[in-house]
Amino acid sequence: MIICAGNNETFPFATPMGVGMIETTLNLTRLCLFDKPEFLLFVGTAGSYGNAKIFDIIESKTASNIELAFLNNDAYTPLENVLSTNLTKQQDVIVNSSNYISTNEELTKKFLKFGIGIENMEYFAVLSVAKEFEIPAGGVFCVTNYTNKNAHDDFLKNHDKAKELLSEHVKRRIKELTANRGSIE
Repeated sequence: MIICAGNNETFPFATPMGVGMIETTLNLTRLCLFDKPEFLLFVGTAGSYGNAKIFDIIESKTASNIELAFLNNDAYTPLENVLSTNLTKQQDVIVNSSNYISTNEELTKKFLKFGIGIENMEYFAVLSVAKEFEIPAGGVFCVTNYTNKNAHDDFLKNHDKAKELLSEHVKRRIKELTANRGSIE
């Protein structure tokens, strides 16, 4: 099953789950309780902490939930804050999730030291629910902005093109997987 956030970030081929971690957790849990999918693919946009460029497409199976205060040793958590469904030895770009959009470019560059490259509000919730229900899951993201003072304006400016690029990428990958499956069977 292909899912997305919601509001203005929807796709004709994806089921919206809500914006942010709480809405996504509630709605995805409800869906899994009543009609558990065989797999989950989350499609969405992301902000870059510096290495990924605008309109880069990133596939990942690893998410974190690390708040900015952690980066300055101003907070800690007893909770598991990194989840992965990656079963390969290939290292993922880690996607960080928070209910806040980062705008402090100097602070967010610290995420790169931990292998965390982009942020998306919903992805950690998706992997959390997938883990609980033992559902294979992954995500595909298109970068719309850098995490700086212009994050929101750049997101708005680049959002439509990012959604278009994501749609093309997902359709192409589905076609590839379908063709590969046909040659295997």
